[in-house]
Formats: sequence, C-alpha cells, structure tokens
Amino acid sequence: MVKSEEYALVTGASSGIGREIALQLAARGYSLLLTSRSIDGLEQLAAQVKERYAVNALCFAADLADPDAVTRLAAWCKEVTSSLAVLINNAGYGLWGNFDQLELRDQQHMLQLNIGAVIGLTHQLLPLLKQQPNAYIMNVASTAAYQSVPTLTVYAATKAFVLNYSRGLRLELEGLNIYVTCLCPGPTATGFAERAGMAALAELADKFNMQPQEVAAAGLKGLFGKKAEVVPGGLNRVSAWGARHLPKSWIEGISAKLYKVKNR
Repeated sequence: MVKSEEYALVTGASSGIGREIALQLAARGYSLLLTSRSIDGLEQLAAQVKERYAVNALCFAADLADPDAVTRLAAWCKEVTSSLAVLINNAGYGLWGNFDQLELRDQQHMLQLNIGAVIGLTHQLLPLLKQQPNAYIMNVASTAAYQSVPTLTVYAATKAFVLNYSRGLRLELEGLNIYVTCLCPGPTATGFAERAGMAALAELADKFNMQPQEVAAAGLKGLFGKKAEVVPGGLNRVSAWGARHLPKSWIEGISAKLYKVKNR
C-alpha cells in the first residue's frame, strides 16, 4: 500500500486535457493515479509531478476500450490506495466521416471507450469514493453533446450520453458528499482533430481552439465548485446556449456545413 494521502485518478492522462488536469491536481496537492495507452507519456508526467510538486504518482498503461482493462484498472486502484477522492473520466476520441463509410469496428471501439469505460470505471470505483469525506467525479464530454453533429454522428451521440449520464448520477449521489461535474469543452489544441481524421479541417479548428491548460483550469474550478456542467470559453457557452434555445434544424444544418465530408 502507498501512503494514504488523497489520490486522483485521471484517464487519458498522457497528453492534452488529461495531462493538464493531472498537473493542476498535483499543484493542488493530490497524489495521482495516471492511465492511458502510452506508458512513456505517463512515466514522463509522473516524474514531472513528483519533482515539481512532491506528490506521489503511479502509472497504469491500458487501452480502456477493452472492458477487461477497465476492470484491471479499478482493481489496481483499490490495491494501491484506500484514499481515492477524485475520478477524472477524460479518455475518449472522435471519428470524422459519414457513418456508413467509417468502419463499424472502429466506431464500436470508440463507443466502448467514450461510454463503456466511463460507466464501468465509475461503477467499480464508487464504493471507494463513498468512503471519503468528500469525493469528486468529472466526466469529460464536449460541446458536441448539445446537438447532433453530422459526420461526427456517433461521437456526438456518445458525448450526449456522457452529459445526461453525469447529470443523472449527480442527483443519485446527492447527499453522499460525492459531486459530479460534466466538462464540455469546444475545440481544444489537443490533437483531437488529427486522431479523428479531420486534418482537412485543421485550419478551421485552429481559429477556435482553446489551450488545454485553460480548459483544465475551468473544469477543475467547476468541479471543486460543485457545478453540474462546465463549458469553457465565451464562444462555446454561446454555442451551447444556442443549441438549447434555437431550432435544432438550424444548429444541425450549420454543423453539417462546417463538418461536411464528400460522399465517395
């Protein structure tokens, strides 16, 4: 067993928003449990936070699109600490393209990571979180959660699930001192577009990108402020408001034009 300080588990921690969340949690004094597919990225981050913030940091490399990996990760967390106080479900990615032209296997892999890992990890770690005086769960969705996005159809649907799941879980846990927040960032300079196969839209994305440090700071402020939802950035908040209050046909038509893929 490691020492019994408060720990935070961050998925997708080796880069992007997850990495920045981990660094900012370490700055707040949390020891870290770090997971992603990249062991090199995790070990580099662990060494950095140990040196800079004098907190503990442990690594678990896994592809959380594998349900067995989620179970192994949860078991490892329970083994190394009894003081897990923060769960950050950040791991996820998107795929850009017309639904029928994307490989079904790839889309199912994305579904499992974006939804299955969030549900599985939270369910298995809630007993540990319930043991803490106060505990926090942050699920990372997207502004895509607020409307359908043609050519990001399945991705947007997964993020709509994460948003609604987070709000429901938040109310279920009310009174147990476990606070659930959903972070819904817009375009962020994380490599998301490249991973999603959206290199053709990189120039468009660059015009609107926030930096991951800003997104992480807004998310953690909202998390520890016990907010239900956090949408970082003024333009993104306007977009989310519009998706709620303007006709969906308008919003979805705009999205379709922005992200259009030529049929092959």
